[in-house]
Amino acid sequence: MLYPLKFRPLLKERIWGGDLLSTAMGKRLPAGKKIGESWEISGVVGDISTVASGALKGNNLQELIEVYMGDLVGEKVYERFGLEFPLLIKLIDAEDVLSVQVHPDDALAAERHNSFGKTEMWYVVDCLPGASLYVGFDGRVTREQYLAAVAAGELPSLLRRVEVRPGDTFFIPAGTIHAIGKGILIAEIQQTSDVTYRVDDWGRVDDNGNPRQLHTELAVDAIDFEGGQNCIATRQPVRNEAVTLVECPYFTTNVVELDGEMLRDYSRLDSFVIYICLDGSTSIRGVDGSETVVVNGESVLLPAEESEATLTGRSRLLEVYIGSL
Repeated sequence: MLYPLKFRPLLKERIWGGDLLSTAMGKRLPAGKKIGESWEISGVVGDISTVASGALKGNNLQELIEVYMGDLVGEKVYERFGLEFPLLIKLIDAEDVLSVQVHPDDALAAERHNSFGKTEMWYVVDCLPGASLYVGFDGRVTREQYLAAVAAGELPSLLRRVEVRPGDTFFIPAGTIHAIGKGILIAEIQQTSDVTYRVDDWGRVDDNGNPRQLHTELAVDAIDFEGGQNCIATRQPVRNEAVTLVECPYFTTNVVELDGEMLRDYSRLDSFVIYICLDGSTSIRGVDGSETVVVNGESVLLPAEESEATLTGRSRLLEVYIGSL
């Protein structure tokens, strides 16, 4: 029988990582490692999440989809994606600035990598005063201007820098050039893809003095030079309501400021529901009366067969599902 599923986090060492996933999100991190990402729920080949507890403990997400199909992910989701889980949920600790990068769209990713593209969103969980993100170009930039800036080592000067505060939200369609600045803790929701084109790394080198590989030639065809640059999707939370931050063909993400009890009706939703707890704790009670508790730094996947759930507690949650296909 299906039940709300928690998964073992997949911890990723990164040159720019720190320790906030431990101190702020409660993760157990390996000593002496710079852990930049915790993959909370993943269907990426080679990094498929496994269930952490309960009767299905040890089973991976692909195995569960194979057995439970639409009951787990939703009938339309299963028809579209088969055994591949369509979303990747991450927590990101950027102690240092990330590289400037861009992700291909579905068509280009399929052609080059037999992969989905990578449209994503960021929710700023916490940040240092003055911390910034880089999202899109600062004004209209042509392909020729971009190539000239890359050749001269001046690409960062073309980027739009946005100072951020906790709760700020950004929607990053595939093709948008971007970078996460230092001193920011982020929850990221994205398509299931690990295809990234790195185009500038701020002159950084590794412990051996070597720069990381850049993908400037691959990136130029992935960048959307005609797309809009307004990626800000911040909305003010409302007590005990699900406020929509991002709604796109790949995912819908709501923010829930829970204080007490609220009922969530999924009867018209043909999709799994993911809750990411970013503060406090929440008890999730299903129709059968069973309860699952998620605390700060935890994520849980509710199977699509759940028609409703009652949320109780004091917390801030991100609620994620596939709204339409």
